[in-house]
Amino acid sequence: MAVKGVVIKNTGNLYHVRDTEGNDFTCWAKGNLRLKGIRSTSPVVVGDRVFLEVNPDGTAFITGIEDRVNYIVRKASNLSKHAHILAANIDRALLCITVRFPETTTVFIDRFLVTAEAYSVPVYLVFNKIDLYDEDDTEYLDALIRLYTVIGYPCIRSSMETGEGLNEIEEITRGHVTLLAGHSGVGKSSIINALQDEEVQRVREISDYHQMGTHTTTFSEMIELKNGGFIIDTPGIKGFGTIDMEKDEVSHYFPEIFKMSKKCRFYNCMHLNEPDCAVLDALEHHYISESRYHSYLNILEDVDEGKYR
Repeated sequence: MAVKGVVIKNTGNLYHVRDTEGNDFTCWAKGNLRLKGIRSTSPVVVGDRVFLEVNPDGTAFITGIEDRVNYIVRKASNLSKHAHILAANIDRALLCITVRFPETTTVFIDRFLVTAEAYSVPVYLVFNKIDLYDEDDTEYLDALIRLYTVIGYPCIRSSMETGEGLNEIEEITRGHVTLLAGHSGVGKSSIINALQDEEVQRVREISDYHQMGTHTTTFSEMIELKNGGFIIDTPGIKGFGTIDMEKDEVSHYFPEIFKMSKKCRFYNCMHLNEPDCAVLDALEHHYISESRYHSYLNILEDVDEGKYR
């Protein structure tokens, strides 16, 4: 029997698929199932729309995958030539960020944003755990929000302890498929539990020793929300290596650099040390932030050396 469905969870070699009638199947992928043009750690990911072959005994195999509208991909940390696709067919992404407990660097934020730009996924930045911040943390938080708001990324201040930002997150996720990403310990599970008003995802304490989160979510999973949307919870990511980018394309995924680059003397300007470079001029006059330019150089290094950060 042929069935069509969506992958809602993957656990190693097993996939949980929900069909259009709401029935769930535990499936294996057919051995010859491969995606064209991409070397991935897994041929099937959460959010994929798939075709199943269901056997009379109830076992099922994924026999095909529909073309993906988009996806979020990063370099697999242990296989530099392979991609790790977090999820596919996403309406929007929420990147959960904490200034401390643990710290999220601007390089990590920018790498995620660049990948989302490359694959046409709109991103909302959720600055979480604001109830824990002291005066210096709050000042830095304000600066980050000013920076990313000016570039065009919507920013939300949130605390699942006080409930601040929850209404905005609820509105953003309503009726959409939303990817939730960020380091371990930034509060992704707490956000899901707050949206559902119940403990759906287990929450773990932050490690005092490293001020880093411990992995609560081991595999990506799509969770149906009370507001009619779906949220894809992903395992905490330590690093975000970019993949499949040409060197001269990188600046296209920094909106403020791309906009300014149109005024450069040379159409193929790399904004490194070329004469009459409008981007370097904007950097000097603080129209482009040093942190964003640093991230741009950082990603160019990746492309040059094919290395993972």
